[in-house]
Amino acid sequence: MSAENETNDTIAAISTSPGAGGIGVIRVSGPRALDVLQQIFKPNDPACSFRSHQLYYGHIVAPGITDPKKNIDEVLAVYMRAPKTYTREDVVEIHGHGNFLVLQSILEILLQFPIRLAEPGEFTKRAFLSGRIDLTRAEAVIDVLTARTRKGLEMAQAQLSGRLYDQVEAIRQALMYLRAVVEVAIDFPDEDIEIIDHAHLLEQLEVRVRKPLADLLRHADQGRIYREGISVVIAGLPNVGKSSLLNTLLQEDRALVTAIPGTTRDTIEEYIDLQGVPVRIVDTAGIREHAEEVEELGIQRAMQQMEQADLVLFMIDLTRGVSDADRQLFQHIIHKPVILVANKKDLTSEGSSEIVEFQGHCQAQIAISAKKQQGISELKEAIFQAVMGRKEQWGEEGCAPNVRHKDSLTRAYAASDRVLTGLQIKTTCDLLAIDLYECLGELDAIVGITTTEDILDLIFQQFCLGK
Repeated sequence: MSAENETNDTIAAISTSPGAGGIGVIRVSGPRALDVLQQIFKPNDPACSFRSHQLYYGHIVAPGITDPKKNIDEVLAVYMRAPKTYTREDVVEIHGHGNFLVLQSILEILLQFPIRLAEPGEFTKRAFLSGRIDLTRAEAVIDVLTARTRKGLEMAQAQLSGRLYDQVEAIRQALMYLRAVVEVAIDFPDEDIEIIDHAHLLEQLEVRVRKPLADLLRHADQGRIYREGISVVIAGLPNVGKSSLLNTLLQEDRALVTAIPGTTRDTIEEYIDLQGVPVRIVDTAGIREHAEEVEELGIQRAMQQMEQADLVLFMIDLTRGVSDADRQLFQHIIHKPVILVANKKDLTSEGSSEIVEFQGHCQAQIAISAKKQQGISELKEAIFQAVMGRKEQWGEEGCAPNVRHKDSLTRAYAASDRVLTGLQIKTTCDLLAIDLYECLGELDAIVGITTTEDILDLIFQQFCLGK
């Protein structure tokens, strides 16, 4: 994990998002960073000494240009001397105006020198290869950049601070202790009975390895939902109130609402933050027969969205009751998690909002008035529970493993199963050592001790340029 970078080249990239902004940042990392800065940066103070971690005001100029009218941009520049930098290499940052054309011009000047354009995530990859951060922290950078909700951001920041690493490292230490005891017994086979205390090792394995692994695996599913979000499709016949519900959930007039059947002819998608879960709400075309060509295309897309959804909100118009067309549509989604949403309860008599025939096939049944915004909080809670379960089932929240981590944790737990069985039947120490080594190896892969180059490439390719 603390191996030196394989190359000594210097890299550069624009580190701020495309588009107009007050400030744009270009980052340079590598042994030539300071030398190049001195050649293209004209400081306002002629006595500029480029002290480390100090901002200097000046202008970027093209090599060989002395005419101040041809300055590229007015900037602040900072040189940061290794190893106290993000990559543990010499780093330069140029803070210019946040116009992409200006930043691109500065980058093009930099690339005229022995500097190459950084690959996606290469700055963070260098931070990992230099040992400044472990692989779990490196991956957390992606989650910080892409978090859609405050809860997702909190979990990413917890992982970035090292919480997941600390949990995995505690399990690794326990496994190394178990392996050391077993390997001593292998080295001194005649002392096997005295050295191996199977009851003690079983207790250590259960408390310090298997239980923490199980907790991390449970949080992995929680983390996936907070990280990636869920897809919720609003489905139903025309004019049951699907677009009104979308507008109510978003608290804005996103979809057109009319009394004319077939108003929505395509899917409309927006995200909402539901107790920290990013929820992609999809409004679909009303499903009906004998639709004209354009509407029929919308209906086909609606059916595709329903098939791909994590959860379907199946809407019924309470003033019309349940029709054969409702029943027919419900058969298309009966295999999916479904919440029955009985709309327009404000137009019905008290107690007439119960739809009996769909009970047993739905996660929940909620009576609402999308127009009057009645029952919406209950619907949101039902959506959350349908996907996440009750909050008390999750326990204490912190950072959460991603899909790669979960795969390794699953294999590690399976190896711990074999260790457990081996200790129970008092199998040979050689076999115990093999399973302990495999379990430890999976945890090593999570923090980046034994991760292959292919996996590293896949991880860092997810980053944007400049990070």
